[in-house]
Amino acid sequence: MASSDLISKDIDQFYAKTSEENRLSLGLGPLEYERNTELIGRYLSTSGKDTIIDVGGGPGIYAEWLAQLGHMVYLIDPVAKHIKQAKLRASKLKKPFQCLLGESRNLDIPSGTADVVILHGPLYHLQSKQDRIISVKEALRVLKPGGTVLGFAINYTASTIAGLLNGMIHETSFYEMCKKELQTGIHNPPQNWPGLLPEAYFHKPEELKNEFETGGFTALDMMAVEGMIWLDSKYFETRSTPAKKEAIMALLKMTERDPSILSMSPHMMIAGRKN
Repeated sequence: MASSDLISKDIDQFYAKTSEENRLSLGLGPLEYERNTELIGRYLSTSGKDTIIDVGGGPGIYAEWLAQLGHMVYLIDPVAKHIKQAKLRASKLKKPFQCLLGESRNLDIPSGTADVVILHGPLYHLQSKQDRIISVKEALRVLKPGGTVLGFAINYTASTIAGLLNGMIHETSFYEMCKKELQTGIHNPPQNWPGLLPEAYFHKPEELKNEFETGGFTALDMMAVEGMIWLDSKYFETRSTPAKKEAIMALLKMTERDPSILSMSPHMMIAGRKN
């Protein structure tokens, strides 16, 4: 099965041209990775023996981390380039993870297999609420009773805040894109802004919770990934100074569950349990 059979042409071409392997090492990427591993780690067993399905796992950066902890990991992604990269990454590990070309709405995994399911890209790139709920229900199906789902979403304010910070908000097409995201959650990049994330859905926190509850999960927690600390006007200087970094990370952890400021975070994570 080809990537084009699983996802739209625009999404496939975007990831074919960009380097998802390097994204987490650039800009705010290190903060995103640090926080995601921390948040995911809170829901893993201390035995290191979980069966984990990493849906939308890309080139395998998180799957590698999980496999090195001792977990049995299945990475599923609809982009052929990512599967090729993930297989190469896995081949270098003493305990490799498994890689499957597939898509979140139809997982080629037996029911009741997993202790943990991670949904990353699926919630970004499915613009239809019905499709997102189908993906959530598939995660529910493949989980064992009592299993945990961890869903990552982009906040509906993300483009607007970034645009306000760097002056892009005053470009007409970017401004119109932001208005649509704020009003509907639908993200479609303007043609005159190459390199922006292709067709996507940006969630309001309450929408994210509703979709997982509609899909059959009991919501356990909702947390900011980057929180508001990325708004520090000297963020990169702060991060390179250990004492300052420690201070802002403490601020992030203190406010990570605050519903009043959750929408200031570019990404958020919901945790849910299968009853």
